[in-house]
Amino acid sequence: MKFLIDNALSPFISDGLCKAGYDAVHVRDYGLQASEDRIILARAILEDRIIVSADTDFGTLLALDVKNKPSFILFKRGLSHHPEEQLNLLLANLSTIENDLEKGSIIIFEQNRIHYQ
Repeated sequence: MKFLIDNALSPFISDGLCKAGYDAVHVRDYGLQASEDRIILARAILEDRIIVSADTDFGTLLALDVKNKPSFILFKRGLSHHPEEQLNLLLANLSTIENDLEKGSIIIFEQNRIHYQ
């Protein structure tokens, strides 16, 4: 799986995913940290990367464009803002959500559950 970590999250997450054996980049690696969400979405589509963010706009863009790819993982408000905890939560659940991500889906990490769309 390949990931594109949005600027709403720390580069620590992309670094941690890489250390765990995943192909992950942060938008800063591309110089896209100040770019509009549509540009980031286009990059994710081009490279078949899963977007990981705390910004709900990506889900809206995917719905408006009627696209099921790229997949999108959203860290909802109320979750820890500590990058270490976000990374651990993601790594702990990747094996469970991997098939859904490969098909194209929106995965929402909330306070007490994971929601699939």
